[in-house]
Amino acid sequence: MRVAVTGGGGFLGSHLCEALLRRGDEVVCLDDFSTGDPSNIAAFIGNPAFELVRGDVSQSVDVRGAVDAVAHLASPASPPDYLRRPLETLAVGSRGTENALRLATQHGARFVLASTSEVYGDPEVHPQDETYFGNVNPVGPRSVYDEAKRFAEALTQAYRRNRATNTGIVRIFNTYGPRMRPHDGRVVSSFVVQALTGEPLTIYGDGKQTRSFCYVDDLVRGIVRMLNHDEPGPVNLGNPVELTVLELAGLVLDLTGSRAEIQFHPLPVDDPARRRPVIARASERLGWVPEVGIEEGLRRTIEWFAERPGDITAALAAIRGGQQDGATAPEGRLPITTPATS
Repeated sequence: MRVAVTGGGGFLGSHLCEALLRRGDEVVCLDDFSTGDPSNIAAFIGNPAFELVRGDVSQSVDVRGAVDAVAHLASPASPPDYLRRPLETLAVGSRGTENALRLATQHGARFVLASTSEVYGDPEVHPQDETYFGNVNPVGPRSVYDEAKRFAEALTQAYRRNRATNTGIVRIFNTYGPRMRPHDGRVVSSFVVQALTGEPLTIYGDGKQTRSFCYVDDLVRGIVRMLNHDEPGPVNLGNPVELTVLELAGLVLDLTGSRAEIQFHPLPVDDPARRRPVIARASERLGWVPEVGIEEGLRRTIEWFAERPGDITAALAAIRGGQQDGATAPEGRLPITTPATS
């Protein structure tokens, strides 16, 4: 199968490209690297089954040759990215999605949209299944991402109904793992960077808000199964184990052996209080359930970050919200201390 992956140079996209190559597919990766990282796909360059097309999919999707499937992952996904690039976020959710849908329609290809749990907003129903319409503020600061994805879902369904395009929608809940950018502002990467460097862990609000964290390998398996299926969705993909942000901070501190403090800051506008997926549809229709537990996933993620001390040191400025004058990156790797057990 020949698969076009928009946003293929990003955190999720690069893992999807890798999984597809591993199983013998040909992959066309489309990315302008506005939020992706070329190092994520460096190992694939030179592979005859891998092709890189640099460009903004909001402008055009230029793929030559046959296309059997399109995975549309292109979009800023972390709050600092979409708050910094609001118009680009709306553009890739609208024009970018339609360009990717046109490509799939022209080739009679399977199309899978990577949507998000953010379409549920600050949910009044808990946990969230796919029948819930959500509670989204359409004019709040987060709306550029939330509404871009909601529009992308509506557009995907319109192509299915009116153009007979073979479409599917997955709603992705919080995902973490290797290749996360240390400065992307997501809670796992921020906690790991802060714990490894001894910086105070930053918690917004009282830390009692909950999230459900899915390891990237599990999430990618779900996307691949959706590509192979004719399921229209939407289908939740996430780990239904729910943790408070405080509990996550404690796990990161324990696994790194860090003695960093915890600092509390005001909660951002429209930050959801609770988030947990119902995954019965994914289990029944795709045969998918997550397999990697939170402690094992965090261990793998912490190891990956610890091997990149220069990147972590450089990220501290962004996490602190300021510049580090004269900061020097340490050599080697950052230490992980195994905490004593009683």
